[in-house]
Amino acid sequence: MPSSPHDFQLDARFKGFPAAAAPVLASAIAARGWNVLAGDLPLPLAVLRRSALAHNLAWMQAYASRRGLLLAPHGKTSMSPELFAMQLAAGAWGLTFATAFQAAVGVAAGARRILIANQVVADADLDALDALLTRHADLWLCFLVDSTAQLALIEDWAARRGNGRVFDVLLEVGIAGQRTGCRSLEEALTLARAIAASPAARLAGIECYEGVLARCDSEHDARAVGELVERALRIARACDAERCWSAQADAIILSAGGSAVFDLVVPLLRAQGLSRRVEGVLRSGCYLTHDHDHYRRMLCLVQQREGLGEGDGLRPALSVWSLVQSVPEPGLALLACGKRDISYDWNLPTPVALARRGARAGTPAPAHWRITALNDQHAHLRFDADAHQDDWPRVGDRVELGLSHPCTTFDKWRWMPLVEDDGRVSGAIQTLF
Repeated sequence: MPSSPHDFQLDARFKGFPAAAAPVLASAIAARGWNVLAGDLPLPLAVLRRSALAHNLAWMQAYASRRGLLLAPHGKTSMSPELFAMQLAAGAWGLTFATAFQAAVGVAAGARRILIANQVVADADLDALDALLTRHADLWLCFLVDSTAQLALIEDWAARRGNGRVFDVLLEVGIAGQRTGCRSLEEALTLARAIAASPAARLAGIECYEGVLARCDSEHDARAVGELVERALRIARACDAERCWSAQADAIILSAGGSAVFDLVVPLLRAQGLSRRVEGVLRSGCYLTHDHDHYRRMLCLVQQREGLGEGDGLRPALSVWSLVQSVPEPGLALLACGKRDISYDWNLPTPVALARRGARAGTPAPAHWRITALNDQHAHLRFDADAHQDDWPRVGDRVELGLSHPCTTFDKWRWMPLVEDDGRVSGAIQTLF
């Protein structure tokens, strides 16, 4: 039987679990003595390095604490109850999600403050949130509103249900040509007034998302995000002047912050001069595992802007070990890892380590190795055929692939082992997408 609410059973129905092995509880998997580089588990296999996870959890919590911010990590990154529990135990104020389904997973994992950074429109989703709030008297939950049309649907739902439910909402400030959110001060203030008068919603604060503006160019990013922050502040002050906030709350929620330029939204989250205390809620999610490409480059700029050294940042915790299955011609090797196993929506994977067949430790992959294409189950590894053959991949070698955008690797796996720096499997997490 599971030893805790976050325990679960693994067996051969899970990709990456040894087909001939007996089922095992996640809490007991370390006792199996498995090692990723000993051939104990089939490849490809997505793994989470425990030491990097621990570092990243502490790093981001410390960052938020130093700036007087609350951290509500975006759970859509991992959709893992075990990782949610780690984030909450490390000091997260709450969790962020994009859908009612995701929010329910977070509540089951123990979160009692939930921010849905998305519009909720459908009756079925409003029903789901109403049920969560009814079952959990200690739960606070809010979602985004960006139009009077959406508000009218919420009010229609409330009138038909007749149960007196009033939802806490955040007014979303958007960006022209981009995603959801009010485009102007006038539009936002009209909506805020309507929420203040609504029998079905109450205004808990203001939200925006800056990530769509980031170009990995500090001059551009600081200017563009700064303009968004100033607009959100003007809207917050206008709402404050008209006393549009919920009468049930003694603080105003101001929330922003993806995982790329989160430092640039701090002036919004620490706004001064409003009629109530401000609670600034940072929603970064990918910090937990970081990555080897996109967020690595973005964080280098954050560190420069923050005056941090190169070694003072986040560490990649998620990677996929793959197997060289064929070297059909000089300069080309095929790895047993493809689109079903690793993210490719932003950039292709990067070879980061090589473990020759039989080796129990990896070494840095040769610099001339590149992944140039992915099929459903294959990765095309190109290498310099003129290089010394010691730097050629060989059939049976293991190659560790770093990735860009961890979210779309997590959703390809129902479980991942937690591994120590020497490859030992010391635990496991599940994902519930």
